[in-house]
Parts: sequence; structure tokens; C-alpha cells
Amino acid sequence: MSTPKVERVAPRPHPSVTAILAGLLIAAAVPPWGWWPAAFVGLALLDRLLADRPSASRFRRGMVVGLAWALPSTLWVVDLSPPGWLLAASLHALLLGLAAVLVPAGRWRRPGLVGAVTLAELVRWSVPFGGVPLASIALGQAGGPLAPVVRVAGPLLLVALTVTVGMGLSALLDGRRADRSSMTATGVVAAALAIAGLLATTAPTGRVVGELDVALVQGGGPQRTRATPTGAATVFANQVEANWYVRTPLDLVVWPENVVNPVPEPTSGWRHEGRLYTDDAAEALTAEAARLDAVLVPGWFHRDADDPTANLNYQTAIEPDGSVVDRYDKVRTVPFGEYVPMRGLVERLAPDMLPARDLRPGIGPAILDTSVGRLGIAISWEVFFEHRTRDAVQNGGEVILNPTNAASYWLTQVQTQQVAASRLRALETGRWVLQVAPTGFSAVIDPQGRVLQRTGVGEQAVLHHRVERRQGLTWASRMGTWPMAVLSLLAMAGAWTASRRRT
Repeated sequence: MSTPKVERVAPRPHPSVTAILAGLLIAAAVPPWGWWPAAFVGLALLDRLLADRPSASRFRRGMVVGLAWALPSTLWVVDLSPPGWLLAASLHALLLGLAAVLVPAGRWRRPGLVGAVTLAELVRWSVPFGGVPLASIALGQAGGPLAPVVRVAGPLLLVALTVTVGMGLSALLDGRRADRSSMTATGVVAAALAIAGLLATTAPTGRVVGELDVALVQGGGPQRTRATPTGAATVFANQVEANWYVRTPLDLVVWPENVVNPVPEPTSGWRHEGRLYTDDAAEALTAEAARLDAVLVPGWFHRDADDPTANLNYQTAIEPDGSVVDRYDKVRTVPFGEYVPMRGLVERLAPDMLPARDLRPGIGPAILDTSVGRLGIAISWEVFFEHRTRDAVQNGGEVILNPTNAASYWLTQVQTQQVAASRLRALETGRWVLQVAPTGFSAVIDPQGRVLQRTGVGEQAVLHHRVERRQGLTWASRMGTWPMAVLSLLAMAGAWTASRRRT
């Protein structure tokens, strides 16, 4: 009598291991790694972790995925505040956990997850403290084939399509267990990609109205530096030195954020050696604009003369004749970096890592009017928020400047994610984006989101390029985020309705 053959089944990994792997895969798509296909696999694993599970289990698994996604992709925060790193990652994970709960557990969870994860990203980009749109799904796809869809309906459409691809991959993994709904899900993914691709190729991208010869000046220096009175003079000197490598003739010279960081003139008439004073800085900048016969756009940071408890962060436009024709004050400021929410409480946790004074935000439109055209501008952190560059082009910005200062950050996570954000903003607005930093990365990005030039970290360099002045609005610049927010809510509502009808 023969012994029945026992088929061996490979042991499945513990759900916690799968959840960690899913989060790490989503993180792997985010710069500096930028392995954009990994997000599809991570989102497919997230879907399978949630299948037919009770609410408490879905919440826990979503939280684990969120932590494994956020912790490595925001590791740079450890250098500034280890408690802040853990808190930010926990808030990130909480939103993904809630998204996992707010969809049905059965087969209709997939369209629900597309809507829920998209809304979770929108919430994370908006609250608390104005939002933290770092390490996002959209940034992870800036170098992928789906990125051009942002000109149709902004970064939320890119998020929704990325999750849709993940859900389709999960449906394909059903294998022999695939039913009609799984096959339908695969068909929906194919249809969604085809429609989005068609719209992206036919959507308006603006029109060319002129050209500018520009120079982006990177003074160079080490990373992980903090502002000091003598350090400010060194940074300014590096910028002036690099400015001598600018080739003429040209129209526009852009300096980074914060590189003009002066102290007021001493009332006693005695000057401290090694410090940068306001009058000296202004005189040097006027001389450089005249020498180059070009519009110079430097970034200033100093204490507010009218309110000693506040700081100012702004860019000015200096014409070749020395006149300052416009100024833009940064509107979207960095929580815990440029201002401290709940200062009295937070200072007890990290008293030595916080700014002593809050930055006073600006209120004007995101433009600089100059003799060479109307320039859109998003200072540093602002480029992560699509509504800031949308404000620029809606007010007639023809080129978008992104002066930034990443010199105080550890690693290159912020810098590479900022380049990814600039690529998305270029696609969304149909504009050239010029990113310039004191220690890198500075970059020239065309309206197709391609990085045509980029500096290295720490080097002293000047990027020269001829760019187009462009006018006209894309669909994304006209509509903003509300269409995708509505569609995401409808996807969630439709998933619950269909799920209840089936039961």
C-alpha cells in the first residue's frame, strides 16, 4: 500500500515581517534611492495584508507599514531632533493606519484604498502645522513614467495612479484564486493608465514667450553647518567669489536662500572683524549686479528691524543700475525650523535645537517683477507645496525660481527629495524650474521634468543655461487639488456601497 503524497506548503512570513517589507519598499521609491517600481510592490503587499481582516488588525498593519516607510525616508531628522523624528514618523504611520480602517475588508477594499491612501497623503501635506509633504508617494514617482500626469490634476492624481497600479498587481497575485472582481480590477488599472496617459499627452503645457540666459551660483562649503555671525560672512564671501565665475552676457543671476545673513550696523561705529553688516552686503550686491549687467536675485535672512523678536527670509530683485525693484518674503515657513508651534511646550524637549525667533511669513503673491520678465518664486520648503508654484503661475510667473538652503541638513535626503519636488512642479506648471542652493543641489529642470544640469554637494559651481519664459496654465494649475479630493471620497464611498450590496 503506497503512502499518500503530502504536498509541502512553503511557510508564509509573519504579517509583521510582510508589513515591514511593504513599508521599506514604498520608502525605496523615495529619493535618494528613487527605485520607483518598488512602490507598486509595497502597495500590493499592503493590500494583501488588509484582505478580510478586522478593523483593529488593519489599523495595526497599516501603522507598521507606515512606520517602515517613514522612519528610513526621514532619517535626516535624527540630526536635528530624535524625538521629532519619532513623532513625525508616528503621525505618518497613524494616517496610513486610519486609511486602512476606512475601507471595507473584502474584495472592494482595492478601489477604497486608492481613495483612502490618496486622501491620507493630502491630509499629511496639509496638517499639522501646514503639513509635511516629504517622503511622499508622489516624490517617489517623480522619475517614473507616471509623473507627467501631474499636469492633468496635480500630485494627488500621481498618488492615486500609483496606488491603482499596486492594487492591480495585488489582483494579479491572486493567481488561481482570481475571481471576476480581480480580473475587473486589472482591467480598471489598464484603463486608468491609458486614460491618464492620453490626458497627459493632450493637456496644455503653456507657450513660449521669450528666453533668458541665466546663471545659478552655488558658493560651496560643508554640509551640517549652523548659522553663526562669522559663518555668515564666510558664506557670503563664498557666494561673491563664485559670482566671479559667471559668464557674461546674460540676463539673470540667482543666488540661494539665506546667503546674505547680515547684522545691523553698530550704533557705536565700531565693527567686529569677521562679521557681515547690512550696508556692506547691499553695496557688494549692487556692485555685482552692475558688473554683470544683469538682474541679481539674492536670498536674505536677518532679524526684523521693526520687531527684534522675529526673523525675515526673502529674495530681492536688483537691477543692473542698483535699484531693488521687487521683494518676495517667504510665505510657507518650516515648522520647528523657522518657527516653533507650541513653543512653550516644545522648548522643554529640545531647547538647544530650536530657532530663538520665529520667522515672520510674507503675504504677497509668489512673483518678482523685473526688467527681464515676471519671475515665479518658491523659497526652499515652499517647492514641496504645489499651491505655492500654482500661485506663482496664476499670477503670471514665467520661470520658477527655487532658492534654497540645505547646508544645515545631514545626509542628502532632503536635497534629493527637493529635486524630485522641483521636477513635479515643473511638470505641473509647464515652467522651467531653477533650484539653487549654497552647498547643493542646484539644478536646471525643464517643463518636461527633466534635470538638465545638477551640481554636487559641497562644490563651488555656477550653472549656466538658456531657459524659456513661458505663459499659460495647465489643468493642474487651474484646478488645484479639489477634483482629486472629491474623486477620492467618491472612490471610498463607492467601495463601501458595493461591499454592502454584496453582503
